[in-house]
Amino acid sequence: MLTLRQLEVLRAVMVSGTLAGAARLLNVSAPGLSRLVKYTEQSLGFLLFDRRQGRLIPTKMSQAIFEQINGVFGKVEDLRYIIQNLESGASQELKIASVPSISMSMVPRAVKRLRQAHSDLRLDINVVKIEEAIDYLLLGKGELVAMSYRIEHPALRFEPLSSGELYCIVPEHHELASQQIVSAKDIVRYPLIGIDPNDPYGRIMANIFAQNNYPYDITIRARFGMTVCALVRAGLGIAIIDQFSVADEIMPGIKLLRIAEPTHFDTWIATKIGSPLSTFAMGFIKLLRQEMQAAVKPHKLSA
Repeated sequence: MLTLRQLEVLRAVMVSGTLAGAARLLNVSAPGLSRLVKYTEQSLGFLLFDRRQGRLIPTKMSQAIFEQINGVFGKVEDLRYIIQNLESGASQELKIASVPSISMSMVPRAVKRLRQAHSDLRLDINVVKIEEAIDYLLLGKGELVAMSYRIEHPALRFEPLSSGELYCIVPEHHELASQQIVSAKDIVRYPLIGIDPNDPYGRIMANIFAQNNYPYDITIRARFGMTVCALVRAGLGIAIIDQFSVADEIMPGIKLLRIAEPTHFDTWIATKIGSPLSTFAMGFIKLLRQEMQAAVKPHKLSA
């Protein structure tokens, strides 16, 4: 049997017509190729080339072999093409989902970096409610969901993503805008926009208010961070929002304030047990985690 290396050398000699030319094609020394060609001919028991004035002319007996060699290398080129497509993401699609808070800023940042590595990768990105995540995964609509809450479910697997804090946002000319940190006592004095007490983030603030015997009265409820920010900017009240929803530095008309009470929360990646993740999905998780952890650091340093 001929090795793939022997086939490669024989093809290079056939294409170039000389040992020197084949050596240049393969970026090796000509003497080494000469020895390999002679060894191959000895192994086969017949000459593959006629030596004429420094050129190597394929013999009639070797024509059939060279046709097969070309066929082999055609398949090798096909394989190389397929591998290149897999690396770039061509003809591949990654289906992922995220809860609204993580999808607003963090997911686009991670997707941008993923596309830089896999320029032809197609993506299907969904924004789902926490209760919709179970069906999304169990029905095979996508590979993963970035979650703000961990659900106990026998068919789902959760892995830590990042941790964060809640913030208070107020209009830039609001009475509280001059402060860097506000407490529940400060917040309760103003109309409150945003998080439902049954939402994971809302539950945190509802507990803080309950511990201080303050009413957690939401005058306007809005599920998406973008809507909450717009309502605050319009002067309709102040809001409690997670820091990932307001990670983008450009928020005209809004002031971001730390909350004195502990508002720590964890985020997660949810996947279906028994469903292996694609290389692209694993890469996305890594990039999303990096982006979220980087978004947290500046706020911790300014505490």
